[in-house]
Amino acid sequence: MKPDTNGGRSSATPPNAVRRLERKKPAHFSTLEVGFRSIIIFLTVCTHRRKPLLANEDAARRLIAAWRAANFWRVGRYVIMPDHIHLFCAPNTFPPQPLKNWISFWRNHVTRAWPQRDEAPIWQRDYWDRQLRCGESYAQKWEYVENNPVRHGHVARAQDWPIKVSLIFWNGTIDDFFGTLDEGTNCVWSDA
Repeated sequence: MKPDTNGGRSSATPPNAVRRLERKKPAHFSTLEVGFRSIIIFLTVCTHRRKPLLANEDAARRLIAAWRAANFWRVGRYVIMPDHIHLFCAPNTFPPQPLKNWISFWRNHVTRAWPQRDEAPIWQRDYWDRQLRCGESYAQKWEYVENNPVRHGHVARAQDWPIKVSLIFWNGTIDDFFGTLDEGTNCVWSDA
């Protein structure tokens, strides 16, 4: 059998006819409720033009205050980098309020409280979100997030990065959500 030199397309298809479409904007899907599984969203929000505004104690205090004020979603673990935030969140209402509304609320809250007006706009217009479907996905994403400061060259070890924590979730932590799933639970992967 000859190796595929056509990039997976038919030899009858001209080489320039098939191009991979690249997303210029993230696709945001509605949260999907499956049985009794908790809805957990992995979210990345960046600063406008990736300005390094966030990795300081003052910005972290403003973000936490905004997340507490925007209580219709709850934040679990998070890491604040100089130019972006990774966090895990879950709805605090039933039915869940739209994620987009929650993000707009807390970003506006932070912007209004921001002391240096000349740094506005603070946020990129869009964000990246992914609904997690099982504990394994959560563990993999948290490992990625926790090691983000190392990959970006800010610290040598993940535990040396000062701005990462887990906020309290209802009567426990976000880890309690996935701790109740059976290890044999089938995972459904998608970009919802």
